[in-house]
Amino acid sequence: MQYALRQASAAKLLVKHFVRKAPIALLAVVVLMLSACGKRGVPVPPRERVEQHAEIAAFQRGNQVVLSWKMPARNASAGSVLHIASADIFRLAEPLNSPLTLTEDEFASRSTIIASMPLTDLDFGLKTISYRDTLEFAGQPVRLRYAIRFVNASGQRTAFSNFFMLEPAAHVANAPASLSTVVSQEAVTLNWTAPTQNVDASTPPNIVGYNVYRSPSAREAGKLLNTSPVTSTNFADQTFEFGKEYFYFVRAVSSGTGGEPIESIESPIVNAKPVDTFAPAAPTSVTIAATPTTISLFFPPNQESDVAGYRIYRSTDQSRPKAQWEQLTKDLQKANTFIDNRVESGKTYYYYVTAADKFGNVSDPSEVVNETVP
Repeated sequence: MQYALRQASAAKLLVKHFVRKAPIALLAVVVLMLSACGKRGVPVPPRERVEQHAEIAAFQRGNQVVLSWKMPARNASAGSVLHIASADIFRLAEPLNSPLTLTEDEFASRSTIIASMPLTDLDFGLKTISYRDTLEFAGQPVRLRYAIRFVNASGQRTAFSNFFMLEPAAHVANAPASLSTVVSQEAVTLNWTAPTQNVDASTPPNIVGYNVYRSPSAREAGKLLNTSPVTSTNFADQTFEFGKEYFYFVRAVSSGTGGEPIESIESPIVNAKPVDTFAPAAPTSVTIAATPTTISLFFPPNQESDVAGYRIYRSTDQSRPKAQWEQLTKDLQKANTFIDNRVESGKTYYYYVTAADKFGNVSDPSEVVNETVP
């Protein structure tokens, strides 16, 4: 600093000297030298102040375009010029014969901000964010071009994301209606009503089939249950479990402009919590064999997957009400054989078997079998 001050003083003396002695042109050179004195740093290129960037994807669903993108791993600290506060979503509608290439400046001047989404730190960490743009069909072919850019609290913006272009189809079926469920031992059966027109009000509805979805909560994305579009207006979900709550919805599937499948928006969501009140079938084909000291029973296992075991009942009086017969098994019998060793020679014993499932439902009695101990 002292060196710079000494340089400035010397330069001023030179100015005084040359004011008296030197031509005006030479004086200008000295003044320029004086103004150049000071601290210099290493030159750096201009840097964009808000550096975050996103890659977007999109698809059509019914009369909506669903945009999505992954957020950066983390946001900068509050107060930083890199701290992202919101995302602006841009859309440009253009004729199909418009050039595919477009500069950022051209897009910025011709596009419209259709939404500005506030963001919090909870939205970061590679979380996927989505936005639904509802379409208005004018009956003319159009190409839609979308992009987003992040904005910080001071209004500074990032560069645009990639441009995603889409040619929406107008003849896409409306959503199915009147979805309902019926619970049985084997399935949760869904029934719905087919849409009567497309999203642009044209008829007949463009329906290839239906996709059925199930999720464990109303907020979670559904899992597709069918492997190919369902061609009827009902579907049997045989992969459910009793005691669990499920949420179902259905989407119609239409053929897009290029033959690609396009789903409708979802039907109203219905929930079902199947409760097993269905008793197993009565055991069948019970056989019996006697020895001087035992009577053995044999029977095939029930076909129901939730059968927990069996109970064996005995009486020496066939006419006695079955509810009063002696229960030989204190706990559920897991095996499909039973040996009764509390018998007396010369007596006749009568038996029947019931099956019980893990929810406590009990079958009707099997046919009564009997044997006399030798």
